[in-house]
Amino acid sequence: MTTHGVTYRTHLADGRELLYFTDFGTVQETPPADSRDLPPRPGAEQGGATMRFDPLRGDWIAFAAHRQGRIYLPPTDLCPICASRPGHATEIPAAEYDVVAFENRFPSFGPEPAVVDLTPALGAVRPAAGRCEVVVFGSDHDASLSQMPPQRMRTIVGAWAQRTAELRATEGVEQVFAFENRGAQIGVTLHHPHGQIYAYPFVTPTTRLLLGQAAAHRERTGANLFADILAFEHHAGERVIERGEHFTAFVPFAARMPIEVHLYPHRHVGNLDELTEGERDELADMYLRLLRGIDGLYDDPTPYISAWFQAPSTHPDRGEMRLHLQITSPRRAVDKLKYLAGSEAAMGAFIGDVIPEETAARLRATPAYAGTASGIDTTTDSEGEPA
Repeated sequence: MTTHGVTYRTHLADGRELLYFTDFGTVQETPPADSRDLPPRPGAEQGGATMRFDPLRGDWIAFAAHRQGRIYLPPTDLCPICASRPGHATEIPAAEYDVVAFENRFPSFGPEPAVVDLTPALGAVRPAAGRCEVVVFGSDHDASLSQMPPQRMRTIVGAWAQRTAELRATEGVEQVFAFENRGAQIGVTLHHPHGQIYAYPFVTPTTRLLLGQAAAHRERTGANLFADILAFEHHAGERVIERGEHFTAFVPFAARMPIEVHLYPHRHVGNLDELTEGERDELADMYLRLLRGIDGLYDDPTPYISAWFQAPSTHPDRGEMRLHLQITSPRRAVDKLKYLAGSEAAMGAFIGDVIPEETAARLRATPAYAGTASGIDTTTDSEGEPA
């Protein structure tokens, strides 16, 4: 299965870029122009996003007060990312679409990427350069990503890869992060199925932590940390949910959240755009099964955060980072959520509510995984790839 990439590139009324992606075998008609009268986009000097340096943690914190004015959980007939219709022009001028990516009207970073002086200093303030995009997974307002057909998921994977390639090649972008928040419990402000992409002007704190761990592991063992984790999970087997030709999904040995699944490629690649066509095809299938498995745990949809970890552009240890997905959910029972309170929120010291092996067994037992390959299999080499 293959997809077309970008099938149409245009701009919204305020100059923001919008890209249409179509499912394989469909045709994207030339969409109409954005007819709205929109105000200019705010830069830092007009109340746009800025960054302040936190000397205690060594992090840059973005402040985007203009986001207070963004729309919050609107009724369906006022959804800003549904297709436009007579009397209601939205962010997407087309009357129908498959997948769309466009610049966020209320960005946390940007509106434009730029090289930023990140020299640590007390009281340092910098423009929050970068770019924030919205990726809309389809025109059906009431759908969810887990309900999408395989060809749509493949189009979404292609869109993630295309945006990753273009954004990480942009001067001033240090790291590209594709993610989806689902559920009001997570904090979503729009129910329409969509995700986001952030292009940061710095390496994120979590990525720095992971790369530090990977570098220390390399120094101790001479091996890649992510490859060794994958080999460890393959060997144990009990936390593996599905093992394909190119990817493995598993609940990590020390999962922090009640529901937590990682998806690793068997081949060491740093970013989504480095995946082959065959890897993207399998990824689309396995990703859908994973979401359907999570939805199969309970009778109603489970909130989650789906996060793609990718290699930064210039960090000295960037080569240690293996592209991977982490999906987490705070749902610890049918009517209970895990809240990050004292120990987790203040100290970063997590206390698990659910044993990882139990989560893996429950996921394997859902209808989504009937007949898939999982369990103990020690046929991996030292780099975590199938022997």
